[in-house]
Parts: sequence; structure tokens; C-alpha cells
Amino acid sequence: MESVRGIEQWPVDNAATAVVTAAGDVLGTHGDTKKVYRLASVTKPLTAYAALIAIEEGVVELDTPAGPEGSTIRHLLAHTSGLAFNEHKPMTAPGNRRLYSNAGFEQLADALAEHSGIPFADYQAEALFQPLGMKATKLTGSPASGAESTVDDLVAFAAELQAPKLIAAETVREATSVVFPGLSGVLPGFGHQKPNDWGLGFEIRDHKSPHWTGSSSSPRTFGHFGQSGTFLWVDPDAGAACVALTDRAFGPWAAEVWPPYTDAVLAELGKRGG
Repeated sequence: MESVRGIEQWPVDNAATAVVTAAGDVLGTHGDTKKVYRLASVTKPLTAYAALIAIEEGVVELDTPAGPEGSTIRHLLAHTSGLAFNEHKPMTAPGNRRLYSNAGFEQLADALAEHSGIPFADYQAEALFQPLGMKATKLTGSPASGAESTVDDLVAFAAELQAPKLIAAETVREATSVVFPGLSGVLPGFGHQKPNDWGLGFEIRDHKSPHWTGSSSSPRTFGHFGQSGTFLWVDPDAGAACVALTDRAFGPWAAEVWPPYTDAVLAELGKRGG
């Protein structure tokens, strides 16, 4: 794919990217796909997927109480527990607003560790990273933002998201569909969104504007971006996913270059027939 060369124009020291189909075929890469980058909040989909595995294994259920009073695993995954952004204190009752919360994902991991009897990082490594061969991926800090990985490893994860082998396809469909529809909230870096649609650990494109994906991204597109200048999206309508990792903190530069890059990738995919 020629479009992946677009990252050469990004104002960053280092960047790598890849596009992978639902069949697991890597259509294009650019940059050092084995270089380890900090993921920041792209950590959250990895944490969420470990939670989905735990749910299928019977460790917890979506309605298992977790987090502040009245909150459940489902609330924590969907950023509707009412917890503050970084502080472990409730700002509103569960289910009222979409309050993006790092604290919520930390409490999610704590709940999984409590119910499984296994430290969350160990559970995640054994249940997710090892089966997918993600040898360079590690959770070294917060389960909300403390993972590091490579493009190659995230390609394996992006392929799993499109054609799940570790959990049921229905589980992934539920996780990437809107949970608690109609709730408004702030999408970090892109302002107030009404509605601010989210699944179970995955942000959903829907019709948000502005947004970090492309103007031609389908409403069903889901994924996450990170404050370390990273993103992963899956566009089911395009039949492909894209990963991009950089070593420059998210800022106006990213909001400027990411959407046209995504549009260029999608345009090339369209010419290939998806």
C-alpha cells in the first residue's frame, strides 16, 4: 500500500504503521514495526479484551458489581461508572454520563484480579498476549495507560478483533456496539460529543465530529487512540484495521494528520475492493 508512506510527513521523530485485513493479511507496513512504543490509552482495548476473556471464562459477569456503589463491570468498561478521570472518586451516579475514566479501568483490573486470584498483568499476559504471540507487549503500569507494544504485536490483536479466536464473535460484536446509548460526554482531545458513543472498552466512531479517524470512516469503526501519539482502529465496513504508533505526545499535530491519513488508507482499500 502506498498510503502507509504518509506517515513520513508526520512531525514526529519515529513512527510505524500497518494495515491488516479481517483475514489477517497485512496489506502494508511502513517504519520499524518491531520498535517498542508506549501505548498510553491504546492500553485500554487490551485491558478490555482481557476482561472479555475473563467474562467468557466465568471469572466475572458484565453485571458483577465493581467500582463505586451501584457500578458494574459493564459500567467500568463503558466509562459510565461515574468515576472521575484520574481520581478514584465518583462524580455522578453510574449510568448517568459518559465520563472517560482512567480510574475506572484501574478498578476494572482490580476487580478482575480479585475474582480470578491472579494479578491482572499476569492474567492478561497468559490469556491474551501469549496466545496471540504478542511477545513484545507488556503491561508495565496502569491498566488504563501503562502498556508498551509494537506495530507487529498490535497487528495480531487487530486481526483478532476482526476474526476472534480467543472469544466468541458475538462477544466482540457486543463489545463494539453502543453500550448505554444516548449518553453525552467529552472525547479527550476532541471535545464534547452528543452522543459520546462507546462500547465495552472500545470507542465507537458513529457520527462524532471532530474525530481522530477519517471523514470516510464508517460509523461502525471502533478503536482507541493514546496520548503518546498512538492509535488503532477497525473499520468493519472496509474489512480492515490500521495501527499507527509514534513517539510524540498527542496534540494538534495528530488531530491534523491522522484523519487524512485514515482517509488515504480507506481510499486505497476501496480501490483494492476492501
